[in-house]
Amino acid sequence: QVQLVESGGGLVQAGGSLRLSCAASGRTFSSFPMGWFRQAPGKEREFVAARGTSGGTTYYGDAVQGRFTISRDNAKNTVYLQMNSLKPEDTAVYYCAASSTWVSAPLLRRATSYDYWGLGTQVTVSS
Repeated sequence: QVQLVESGGGLVQAGGSLRLSCAASGRTFSSFPMGWFRQAPGKEREFVAARGTSGGTTYYGDAVQGRFTISRDNAKNTVYLQMNSLKPEDTAVYYCAASSTWVSAPLLRRATSYDYWGLGTQVTVSS
């Protein structure tokens, strides 16, 4: 029903910035909870950021709080992740996710709350 495609990943030096995009197709998701997760080799999938609905409250993982910002453009069916002050430990594959149902705020941090996922985009931060 919904397809998500991430883009904008690449190689950046520590302290630099990168902006990821997640384009949705199939159906509009303006009212769907949206989130970003990441996974580094040998590590578990980690919550990065989420927004419940358009204009809703945002939530961030402890490791990225104050450095990353999630936003969405409903007209373009796109969600963004602005990443600033990047660190080598931010290196991972970043995944965009969406839920087809309403999700309570505490559950936005759980990957199991989302039923649509993109294929991911690689972000590499060099030291």
